[in-house]
Amino acid sequence: MTKLVRTAYDKEDAGDIILKGKPTPRPRDAATLILVRRDASAPRVLMGKRSGRHDFMPDKYVFPGGRVDPHDGRVVAFTELSARNTERLRVQSRRLPRSLAMTAIRETFEETGLLIGRHAEMPAKAPPGWQPLYDLDIAPCLEGLEFIGRAITPPYRPKRFDARFFMAQAEKVLIDDRPPLDGAELHDLQWVTLGDAMDLDLPNVTRFMLGEIGERLSGKSDLRPPFLRWTRSGHTTNRI
Repeated sequence: MTKLVRTAYDKEDAGDIILKGKPTPRPRDAATLILVRRDASAPRVLMGKRSGRHDFMPDKYVFPGGRVDPHDGRVVAFTELSARNTERLRVQSRRLPRSLAMTAIRETFEETGLLIGRHAEMPAKAPPGWQPLYDLDIAPCLEGLEFIGRAITPPYRPKRFDARFFMAQAEKVLIDDRPPLDGAELHDLQWVTLGDAMDLDLPNVTRFMLGEIGERLSGKSDLRPPFLRWTRSGHTTNRI
């Protein structure tokens, strides 16, 4: 098996965002992975329903994802992000790009049991949260992840996230064909067409990203990632 070495990791950004003179919760870095299957008549994406116990988007259907852990950037990888994705992830961000991609992979494994990577000889000791994958001798592969969007939760929400959305072809990045497994974070996991997904109870940002996915699957692979956020003048969307 291939012997891998670890790389450096970044420090968490600091500071609150101020809107109209009042402090609002600082957005926490997060990452989401949109897995796309193209082995049927229409492309399908993996979605699950958030637990009703969550205080953030309860009972909504979403893609796997969650908060960045500062240790995610220390994980060894089989392959790294492309130069284009790395450059775009650095725009207006102090977070190490690879740590965002690693978070998307870790959260997908924790919430669905699906493995994104390749078999390799891993170090015995793993960064926090990664021991199960290290024990399986599976190294994450980042090259198959495409950064396709970024969104910051509006300032009036009690919890805020600065989420980066990645997209990947399931047949290329998954290590095997095991089915996704429901867990504490997500249940009713299913592969759904984009049309069927639009009929689910979705957060607005998820609905927006489904549109972006549709554009890319229709052949617009050169689209730059949209960046949705609030400024002093209101809600803005531009492309990175």
